[in-house]
Amino acid sequence: MFHEIDLFPPQEREHEPTMLGEQPTIHPTAQIRASRIGGWTEIGPHTTIVKSSFDDYSYAAGDVSIIYADVGKFCSIASHVRINPGNHPMNRVTQHHMTYRRVQYGLGTTDDAEFFAWRAADRCMIGHDVWIGHAATIMPGVQIGTGAVIGAGAVVTHNVAAYDIVVGVPARRLRARFSAEVVASLLAIAWWDWDRATLEARFDDLRDPALFLAKYAGT
Repeated sequence: MFHEIDLFPPQEREHEPTMLGEQPTIHPTAQIRASRIGGWTEIGPHTTIVKSSFDDYSYAAGDVSIIYADVGKFCSIASHVRINPGNHPMNRVTQHHMTYRRVQYGLGTTDDAEFFAWRAADRCMIGHDVWIGHAATIMPGVQIGTGAVIGAGAVVTHNVAAYDIVVGVPARRLRARFSAEVVASLLAIAWWDWDRATLEARFDDLRDPALFLAKYAGT
């Protein structure tokens, strides 16, 4: 005999999504520190965002780590993604973080401010409408162009061009989503900057690239 069981809270059931709005929707288990979060965003469970920006309509599915990064609008970030994982000083005698987290080890009265400034300056830049697949890693300083796709499990060590698809370890270019002409037109239209009223009025056109370009290219 089978019994119908539903242990998920209503907002986590399939087909019963949480309604989003101007205020960010942040799971109680998520941790946000010294960051800017846009509207119509959703931050999933056990996600950490530190000293970063996370722009309008983007979401992080859960167990995502983002530090020293700027994430654009309409980005789709799958679970277990890591953006800008910590670097260690390979040029030192030891790479161990005791050399810069000195206070924690009782080896100094202050931490290594120069090291942390270097980490903070080596930001990741994620464009608009980027899809980052499950468990992908974006290494420090990498820039991901608008409309790009990062395959599941990829380790991205170099910049990714707009609307390119990259996969693998280390990530390599698989192909472009559209022709160069279409990419140029989409970047020029910059639909991600439309206000809410314009987005609502033109929403149905987002499903058909040919129709979309016929209507809005050159406007």
